[in-house]
Amino acid sequence: MINKMLDFIRNIEFANSAYLYLLLIIPLLIIWYILKNSTTFAELKFSSFSPFKNLRKTTKQKAYHLLFVLRILALILLILALARPQSSMKKHNVNIEGIDIVMAYDISGSMLAEDFKPNRLESARDVAINFINGRPNDRIGLVIFSGEAFTQCPLTSDHAVLKNLFLSVKSGIIEDGTALGDGLATAISRIKDSKALSKVVILLTDGVNNMGSVDPLSAADIAKMYGIRIYTIGVGTTGMAPYPFQTPFGIQYQNVEVKIDESLLKQISRITNGNYYRATSKTKLEKIFKEIDKLEKSKIDVTEFHKKSEEFLYFVLIAGLLLFIEMFFRYTIYRTIP
Repeated sequence: MINKMLDFIRNIEFANSAYLYLLLIIPLLIIWYILKNSTTFAELKFSSFSPFKNLRKTTKQKAYHLLFVLRILALILLILALARPQSSMKKHNVNIEGIDIVMAYDISGSMLAEDFKPNRLESARDVAINFINGRPNDRIGLVIFSGEAFTQCPLTSDHAVLKNLFLSVKSGIIEDGTALGDGLATAISRIKDSKALSKVVILLTDGVNNMGSVDPLSAADIAKMYGIRIYTIGVGTTGMAPYPFQTPFGIQYQNVEVKIDESLLKQISRITNGNYYRATSKTKLEKIFKEIDKLEKSKIDVTEFHKKSEEFLYFVLIAGLLLFIEMFFRYTIYRTIP
């Protein structure tokens, strides 16, 4: 309550501030009142004050001067009312971010390659979770795909739930393969009706489209129609990468060729005004996500405005109340007989 009153006082401005000079008469009235009371003489005269020596002023006598205080306060408020006090509501330039993001993650068997440590899948997951932590105000969803695609988490601002679902993702939980078009189409269906200022899909894959019923470029055209921007990330080192194979003698490693359809990923990004990135290491992947984080800072500049409203009525009402109280006591408890 006190804080609101202080804010109200701080936001008060006066349209006719020249009237405030009338406040200079207040100290003059106070001086006049003090001099008046110090030179007042009683109508009855006594030869000696000894009978009144031990008498003390009553509370009523002490409170008599409050009548003058009430009248002075009322006068001050009336002068302030003449100066036309106005409350001013100010709004300053602010930046509002409004972005919905769906991450489409390839979890095919090739994501277990260990050119990233411990492997591509876990490295990408760790980097993505850090990215999520850095965007607390955005809604983010997760789509996973390999030979087919499904929504692991719809758009949500509950990032704790999102991260838990992300951590439960493992390669092999759905049919193997790389259905880029299906992954994109599922992500688009989850974000196309969003009312956010910016709609983004981050597609991360390490392979070549070889399965699915949706053509990736057709999915990109649909994304463009809905104003969705797609950032594509190709994950994998250049050349060969160690891949773990399960054998009767345990896990054996074999170098396999890294095949990423960079031409297709670049076309998808170009169609939707996004960017394509190639991550050849976990460090490079972290830099890519930091760059996307900087690019996707959509902001609205709200210009400053002032909204003023007249507040003199409050001053007049309080002044009237104070005068009423002062007159009530003056003509009842402190009434004087001529």
